[in-house]
Parts: sequence; C-alpha cells; structure tokens
Amino acid sequence: MAFLRLGSKSEAFHREGHSWICISGLPSDVSINIGEMSFHLHKFPLLSRSGLLEKLIEECSSGDASSFSLRLDDIPGGAKAFELISKFCYGVKILLTAENVVSIRCAAEYLQMTDDYGDGNLVMQTESFLNEVLSNWADSIRALEACEEVMPYAEELHIVSRCIDSLAMKACADPSLFSWPLPGQDTKQSPDNTGLWNGISTGTKKKPTGEDWWYEDVSLLRLPLYKRLILAIESKGMKPESIAASVAHYARRHLPLMDRQSSFNDANHIDSGTTISNPSEADQRALLEEIVGLLPNKKGVTSSKFLIRLLRTAMVLHSSPSCRENLEKRVGSQLDQASLVDLLIPNIGYSETLYDIDCVQRILDHFMLIEQAAAIATPPCIVEERQLMNGSDSLTPMTMVANLIDGFLAEVAPDVNFKLPKFETLAATVPDYARPLDDGLYHAIDVYLKAHPWITDLEREQLCRQMNCQKLSLEASTHAAQNERLPLRVIVQVLFFEQLRLRTSISGWFFVSDNLENSQNPSGNLGLPKNEGSHPIDSAQQCATDGENDVKHRISELEKDCMSMKDELQKLVKTKRSWRNFTKRFGFNKKSHSCSEKGSKPSVNRQQNYENVEVVPGTLKVN
Repeated sequence: MAFLRLGSKSEAFHREGHSWICISGLPSDVSINIGEMSFHLHKFPLLSRSGLLEKLIEECSSGDASSFSLRLDDIPGGAKAFELISKFCYGVKILLTAENVVSIRCAAEYLQMTDDYGDGNLVMQTESFLNEVLSNWADSIRALEACEEVMPYAEELHIVSRCIDSLAMKACADPSLFSWPLPGQDTKQSPDNTGLWNGISTGTKKKPTGEDWWYEDVSLLRLPLYKRLILAIESKGMKPESIAASVAHYARRHLPLMDRQSSFNDANHIDSGTTISNPSEADQRALLEEIVGLLPNKKGVTSSKFLIRLLRTAMVLHSSPSCRENLEKRVGSQLDQASLVDLLIPNIGYSETLYDIDCVQRILDHFMLIEQAAAIATPPCIVEERQLMNGSDSLTPMTMVANLIDGFLAEVAPDVNFKLPKFETLAATVPDYARPLDDGLYHAIDVYLKAHPWITDLEREQLCRQMNCQKLSLEASTHAAQNERLPLRVIVQVLFFEQLRLRTSISGWFFVSDNLENSQNPSGNLGLPKNEGSHPIDSAQQCATDGENDVKHRISELEKDCMSMKDELQKLVKTKRSWRNFTKRFGFNKKSHSCSEKGSKPSVNRQQNYENVEVVPGTLKVN
C-alpha cells in the first residue's frame, strides 16, 4: 500500500477528552471547533498555510480580545481530517495513505492551502500523492471507497471520475503485464524460494490470474459507485460475459434473499469472514431493480439459472411489474438453456398451485414469439444449411424447450389444484414438430390422470388429444397399451399404429431380401447358364440362403410380438365391459387370427383384422 510521510517534528499535540491541545509552550490564542471536537492552536502557523483561516482570523482579530474561537463544521473529513491538517501546519510528522488522502485533499482545497501560502503546501502534496495512489489497483479501490465520505467535494475536484477511469482501465487490461497487487495473491517471497541458478530465477512464480480477479474488490463498493464503474468498464470494451459475471457476484453479495431462493446444493455463498449487514426489504428491492438494469442485453451472456433466481427474488420483494416482466423476457429469450429445477418457481402468497405455472406460461410464450420471428426472418435455405452444419444429432432450441416443458408438466402434474385447461394450454404452446417423440408428454399425461382420477371420460379424451400416438416409442407404446387410465379410443390407436409399424417393418425386410437375392445372383436375370463348378456362384447362393433365413427369423420374432399385443388386448377387453358394447356396435371380429403362418401370410392376416378400421390421432373411423 502506498504512503507518504510529511513533516519532521515530533508529536506536539495531546488529547484531553474532546480537545486537542498544542504543547509548544505558548498559550493558545485561537480555538477551532468542529462538531464536538475543539482544537486549541495558534494563529500564525494556521494563517501562514491556509487562505481561508487567514481571512477568518483577520476578521476575528479586529476586536480587543486576545483569543477567539472559530467553527468549521463544514470542513470535508471533519475533525479527523483537520487533526492531520493542523499537524501539517505545525510541521509535525503525518502519514498520508490511500484511505485518508481523498478527505485531506478535499479539506486542503476547502481551506485554500495552495502554494500561494507556502511552497510545498498541502494541496500540491496531496495531489502528487493521489496520482501515485491511482497507479495501483488496490489503492485506487481504497481511494474510491473513501470518496463516499466527502462525495460532493470529491466530485467537484474530479477525484471520483479519476478513480473510476483508473480502475476501468486496469480491469480491462491484463494484470500480469503490470506490478499490481491482486486479491488472493501473496507478493512476498521467502528467502529460500529466491535465487539464481545458471542465470534463471528460481523464485516462486505467480499463479495465473483469471478474468474474474477484479469481481470481489468492486463488489465492496456502494451501488452508485459500482454502477458508474461498471458502465465505465463496459464503455472501454469489456466483454459482456465478464460484465454479467461481475453483476451476478455483486448481487449475491448484497441481496441476502438470493441465497435463500437458490437450489439446495448450488447456492453460491460469500467467502467466510466477510460480514455484510442485511439491508431492508425496500433497499433490496431498489438494489435488485438497479442490478437488472446493469445486466447486458445480449442473449446468453447471463446464465438462465441466475436470471430465474433474480426473478424469484423479485417476486419475494414485490418488485415493480416492469422489472419482473423484464426478467421473464430475458429468461424466455434463452429458455433452452434453463434446467427443470430452475423452472420450479414457488408461488408467492396465497395461490392454488404450489408452483407458479402462469409465470412459466408467460416465459414460454415469449420464447415462442422470438422463435417464430426468427423463423420468418430466416430464409429456408439458410435453415437447411445450418442444420447440415450442426449435424442431425444436435437438438434444436425448440426441441430442448419441448423436453423441458414436458418435464415441467410431469413435475407439477401431481398437484391436485392444477387445472386441466392450464395443462392443455401449456402443452399445446409447444408445436408438434418440436417433439421427435411424445414419450415425455405421455408421461406427463399419465401422471396427471393418476393424480386427477375424478375427471370425466370426455376430459380424458380431450387431454389425450395433446399426444400423437404415432410418435410414441416402443417402450411407451407397450406401457400405453396396458394403461387402464387411458381412454379405450387411445389404446386402440396405440395398438393400431404398432401393428402398422410392424407391417411396415416386415415389408421392409422382404424388400431387402429380394434386393439381396437379385444382387448376389445376377446371372438369373440375364439368362446366362449356371456354372456348377464355380465357387463364387455357390458362395453367393449360400449368402442369399443365409440372408433369407435371417429375415424369416426376424419375421418370426415380430409375429410373436404381435401375438403378445393381441393377448394384452383380449385381457383389456375382459376387464372393461364397455369394450363388448364397443365391438358389437362396430362389428369387430372377436376371434383372434393366427399370426404364425408361412411366408408373408401373417402380415396379410393382420391387415384383414384392421382393414375396416381407419385411425388418425384423436379419432377412430370404421368403414
């Protein structure tokens, strides 16, 4: 830490209660009162250094009184600063540091202690030392913190702006290129670690400094100074990611509710040993709204986890609607980066549901608006090129949000107060093309039906229309075929599409088998005589036979799966009486046909079972 010693005389003052007395041997002829403190001094040392004191002393000396008193309650820095100034006037040793140089500089300006009243006066001395202080990061922080005590005078002398510019320049520069002492690094080295070996220093190297080295120091500033500093750093070209990270660090330090609103194990607590008084709720509300305004608007630079945590805190503090709307839009613009745990926002105050479903709906609506606007503005050729560059395996933001919303629906579905219209609205907001599979939505619907057994059959069918039975995986289809909570219409659709998928698979295997035979026996197509002694032709025939056997084996396995599904359907018919009325009304054949005949006959038999049934998602038609 920088310091400057002024004066050469030994201590000539002593304190008695609220009074400072000069022990030079001469009686005091002037008393200066500052607040509760009194300084019993002499006229000549003061008027020889201060223009203001010279003027005041001359005005008071016009009378016959040998001594008088003055009041200087408005002096910057108060009695503590004037104590050092009075010692300077007497030539007593004083020590200037980064903590007191600002107040002494302002007080010296107030007392008009310029070079007109003696060479090397206090204004010049403090100004020179202040320039040295601003060349160091840590001292610049201390000087800026000291400006808060004498803010109007420091602003007038441009000390605040000089400190902010100095800090902004250093924050944007590489600290390893300069000799700035940084937080968390010990600049002292033990004698054992220093030395030269073949001309190479063997001293301990400094640890590499990350981009977050300045976050902790600036978080100690009050909000007005921190805001000005962040804006100055941003204007000098600092990356938005670093700005957002610094603001997040500041928020965690000064908003105690941020940690209370965090998840169970991911709370970022402040370092032990730092104690910060909890501000009032009104102060926290004002601070949070200012912090939201400081966050960069660029998408993705602020984590969704932090934004949602800010949103939770804003709800608890009852922040302004514009502040909460701003946060909801920020979260919505990057909803694909959020996690399920983050979206579980508890409801504040009296509410029917445990989690704030309306807030999630608003966030999702904003995401869809952005995606739709981007889709309209982007030509289709650019979209196809982007998909080719990203690869087919990469998930689009829309698909990631669809999975997120399906997981959220499954998580909040057990809430008995979760109304069906809200479930349907939230599920329908995500377009059908965003879900490659509807397994997640099916799971959410199943959980909702289990938690709400009192809903009517019509409502069950209406809810199941949100799901596309054609987009269920084999595992989900198997579960749905045995799910008694689903309407019969949905179960029939699931079984029909499974049989249709099975028939398509069998046709595909036969197509592959035919191509295999034609490709490995081309002579048959050309009408050429067979060469019985040719080993290549024999091996080709053997490969064709093996391929045909393999196809038949796979067909047999698929037929067994078909039989098992039909058995499950028969069990379901026995348990539900309404199924008999259903079959009589539409004329289904109750006898199950064999699916294990030779060749490709099983697929024909299955086609006969359902040749009169036409099923589309949400409907069932019988010809």
